[in-house]
This record gives sequence, structure tokens and C-alpha cells, in this order.
Amino acid sequence: MSAERALPAAGSFGAWLAAARPPTLTAAVAPVLVGTGAAIGNDVFSAGPMIAALFGAICLQIGANFANDVFDFERGADAGDRLGPPRATQMGLLTPTQMKVGMWAAFLLALLAGIYLVMTAGWIVVVIGLASIVAGLIYTGGPWPVG
Repeated sequence: MSAERALPAAGSFGAWLAAARPPTLTAAVAPVLVGTGAAIGNDVFSAGPMIAALFGAICLQIGANFANDVFDFERGADAGDRLGPPRATQMGLLTPTQMKVGMWAAFLLALLAGIYLVMTAGWIVVVIGLASIVAGLIYTGGPWPVG
């Protein structure tokens, strides 16, 4: 008896959700929670920046996941017998074009959160945000992919 999971329909919300790789989002949430704890401990907590940072971090992680999915597909790095979470592009759940649009949409949403954070925390947020987007893109994209 096989314990295989049914795949979501191509282009469906379920396909996008699988491509976002929810289990990886803790990598985005944990640093924001640490920062929130530090802000509370120093009596400078404000809900608005915390929510914006959380939203932005999650969007950056999703954008990086989408980039990883499509760039690995384009390089032929994701074989059918690979281990790990499903790869939406390789499995035909989303086209490379759809995945790239989703990637840029996620990064754009992170940018919107970043604009608010710049207004509340200063220009250092621009450096952090741009570095995060570049890291998300070059991790598996570009001429020398890391992952």
C-alpha cells in the first residue's frame, strides 16, 4: 500500500501553496520573533513594525522559494526522483513564467512592507531588504548558483 499524497491541480491555489513550501517559513518567522522579544525586553515594542517585518520576511522567504523552484527547474537540477518538498515547476503544477511572476510578486509585497519599515526604522531597512532579494535570487539563479 502506497502512502503517496495527491498533487494539487495545476495552477490552483494548492499548487501555489505547495510551491511556497510552508515548512520553510519558520526561517522567516524566527528572526522576527527574536527581534520582537528584544523590542519587548527594551520596552520599545510597536505592533506595526513587527507585523510589517513578519509580513516582509515571509514574502522574502516565499520569493526565494519560488526562485529556487524555477531556477533549479531551468538548470535541470530537480530530477523526478529527488528528495524533499514537491517542486511545482518540475512537476508541471506551475509554468516557469507563472513561477517567475509569483517570485516577483512576493518580492514586491516584501518591498511594500519595507517601505513602511523605512518610514519607521530608517534607511538600513533598504540595505537589508535589497540584500535579502539579491540573496534569494542568486541562491540558485545566476551564473554561479549556491544551492
